Amino acid sequence: MTETHEDRLTAIYRRAEIYEAVYRGRGKDYEAEAAQITALVRERRPDASSLLDVACGPGTHLGHLSGSFERVEGVDLAEDMVRLAAANLPGTPVHQGDMRSFDLGRRFDAVICMFSSIAHLSEAAEVEATLARLAAHTEPGGVIVLEPWYFPERATERHVSSALVTVEGRTIARVSHSLYRDGAHHMDVHYTVASPEEGVEHFIDVHVLAVHRREVYEKAFAAAGCSVEYIPGPGPGLFVGVAGGPA
Repeated sequence: MTETHEDRLTAIYRRAEIYEAVYRGRGKDYEAEAAQITALVRERRPDASSLLDVACGPGTHLGHLSGSFERVEGVDLAEDMVRLAAANLPGTPVHQGDMRSFDLGRRFDAVICMFSSIAHLSEAAEVEATLARLAAHTEPGGVIVLEPWYFPERATERHVSSALVTVEGRTIARVSHSLYRDGAHHMDVHYTVASPEEGVEHFIDVHVLAVHRREVYEKAFAAAGCSVEYIPGPGPGLFVGVAGGPA
C-alpha cells in the first residue's frame, strides 16, 4: 500500500479538538502572537492586505489575523485540522496540503508558518523545499514569517512538561518527556482524556522535532530569493524574510 501524507501524521493531529483545547488551556497567547505577526508584516509592507497561514492547525492564529488582513487563507497537512479550521472560520478558505509541495496558484502579501511546524522536516533539503513554496506564494516585496524550532546551542538534553486543562466539560491531562539525540528532540507525549459521556481514554503521541542550525534556515531563505533576519525571543524566535530581496 502506498503511504500518503496523512499516514505520517501522529495521533494528536487526527484529534483537532483535543489539540486546540490543550493549547488554549495551557495559555498559548495566539492573540499576542497574531499582533506581533501583524506588526512585523506592517513594518516591511504597510499596505499588506492578504495573508496565508501554512500549517495553520485549527485556525487559531488565523482567527485573530482575519481582523488585520482583508483576505486570509490557511493550509494544513492534517485533514482533521482542516475540518476544524473551516468550522472555526466560516467563509475562510482552508486547504489540505503538504508545506513542501502545495500550490494554490496565487500569491499573498504575507505568508506565515508558526508553532515550529517546520521542525517536523528532518532534512535541510525539505526546509529548502518548504521555503521555496512559501516564497512562490508571496508577492514580490511581501513578507514571510517563520517560527523555527530551537537551534543546537539551545537544545535541552532532557525535558518534562505537563498540563491539565478542562474545556467544555472535557478534562485533558498531557505529560511529555523529550530526549535530544541524533540532531532532533524525540518527544513521547501521553494524553488522558475524560468526559462524562465518553469516559476515560489514553493515547500516546511520538514527535521527532529536528534541531536545525540557524544557517540551515538562512540558507533556505536565500535559496528562495528572500532576504532574512532573525529576531530572538523567549521561545525559538522568528525568521522574517522579504521576498525578492538580495540572496
